[in-house]
Amino acid sequence: MTSIAICAPATPITSEHQAALEALVAAEYPGHRVTFHPQCFERAGHFAGDDLRRLTALLECANDPAFDVVWFAKGGYGSNRIAEAAVAQMNRVARAKTYVGFSDAGYLLAALYRAGIGQCVHGHMPVSARSEGGKEAIRRVLDWLQGDTSGVEPSVDGVTPVAAFNLITLAMTTGTPLMPDLTGHVLMVEEVSEYMYSIDRLFFHLAGTLPRLKGLRLGFVTDVPENYVEFGQGEEDIARFWCERAGVSYLGRALIGHTSANRVVPFGLASPPSRT
Repeated sequence: MTSIAICAPATPITSEHQAALEALVAAEYPGHRVTFHPQCFERAGHFAGDDLRRLTALLECANDPAFDVVWFAKGGYGSNRIAEAAVAQMNRVARAKTYVGFSDAGYLLAALYRAGIGQCVHGHMPVSARSEGGKEAIRRVLDWLQGDTSGVEPSVDGVTPVAAFNLITLAMTTGTPLMPDLTGHVLMVEEVSEYMYSIDRLFFHLAGTLPRLKGLRLGFVTDVPENYVEFGQGEEDIARFWCERAGVSYLGRALIGHTSANRVVPFGLASPPSRT
């Protein structure tokens, strides 16, 4: 039995989201047990509780030996505000866990990866359990947790270390105490709801701040707003341009992003967890 704790380090979810995930797990994954922390449903303005409440809930899940996995309930801005304090207070038990999320949860994955705490995994989150496409993406996470690698991003070869981030999340992380060393990694990036010129600006920033990468793959860039004038380059043109400027190999596309096709990316060199 894999025991999964769910908390919301950024923004809240609803009881309908909880019910949808619990129904999916009960029907298809008898080897998993999910436990939602009550903090997932709290509100303090934009956030799922104030910073201290979100931090406390995360630590309660991470430091509790009853859980094998900590799954972040939802993205949305906020996890950066508690990430540094969280890793500083995680115990020995927390270091043996798996942590799953993406989008804004990338701040936490970055901090955890930098600190060498647990296994960080880019993957869909419980908030998506109410849609059919979201369920498919969630199944990839649940399958991976029970040893099925079919939902892993196809380019992951187990030989080269990898990491996957939302583009703006990664750009905001560089130069902060959360940023891990990605030297020698294949980096995968994706984005949602940003103007094309903003995509270019983010790559400009990353090209000047990232260490020597093994290469870069571009995930989905979705829901791009329409600007008053066309930028004149697509997302792949932009990625190629800045990779060339930075001396980084552009390796093509990756199946990650804010879509139902989002694949699992275990950070570093990882195989699925083995649990009974």
